[in-house]
Amino acid sequence: MSDTNTATETATVTPAEAVTGMVDHVLALAATWTAWDGKPAHVDDRVYTPHKAIRRVADHMIDHLAELEARLAGEPTQPDHWHASTVTTDADRAPFTREDLDEARSRLTRLARIWANRLDALTDEQLDHSPGEGWSFRELARHVEESTYYADAVGDLS
Repeated sequence: MSDTNTATETATVTPAEAVTGMVDHVLALAATWTAWDGKPAHVDDRVYTPHKAIRRVADHMIDHLAELEARLAGEPTQPDHWHASTVTTDADRAPFTREDLDEARSRLTRLARIWANRLDALTDEQLDHSPGEGWSFRELARHVEESTYYADAVGDLS
């Protein structure tokens, strides 16, 4: 979310819009990553590349969508076993091509639609008083929105 948003603007963004807006932001940055020079970005205590940013956004969306669905089904959530951003794989270091951008667009927009469809189907009561342990589903969507961090770590390479 932009630092220029006011509290009122933030309050009017639905959970679905928070997730789809995050993906729009990530993909706007990713559109510049075909210019990546192969040098990883060092942010905080981690290393980021275009592929790693896309991987982390997708993994974060999958992880919390699985949590949401398990909680709605009354099942225990599965602990995740992602290596997360602590690991930078050889695949993460590969050049980011136009084809990679196309794949990222397909993957992330589909995940965003699944999120949006699910969140839009929930009542305000379900969003704010969600079953199971953990954040409410409204808070969970806001947490997923923070996945912009990974893309912002790589930044705009245009």
